[in-house]
Amino acid sequence: VQLQASGGGLVQPGGSPRLSCAASGRIFSMNAMGWYRQVPGKQRELVASITNLGRINYADPVKGRFTISRDNAKNTVYLQMNSLKPEDTAVYYCNHHSPAAGYEFWGQGTQVTVSS
Repeated sequence: VQLQASGGGLVQPGGSPRLSCAASGRIFSMNAMGWYRQVPGKQRELVASITNLGRINYADPVKGRFTISRDNAKNTVYLQMNSLKPEDTAVYYCNHHSPAAGYEFWGQGTQVTVSS
């Protein structure tokens, strides 16, 4: 499975960028896709995830500001980020995994910098 992420970049505080991540290859139907983020010196942390059945999980710091969605026909996951704060600055990684099929893949990471 290959993951191609797009979006991100330099954003002003309060901005609303959208990240996208398209999965391709041999994809098992029962899967979850999501976004994690990492800053230097800290562990990678979950931002949000969504299963193929639409079950969603958000990290507390982004609840009410970020919205995750997916298009199963396109094997693509989106992360709409609103009301960005400087502390949202991180490298955002797309994740695709299927416990049923026993695999997990990561995208290449996309930098989101929130600064005026």
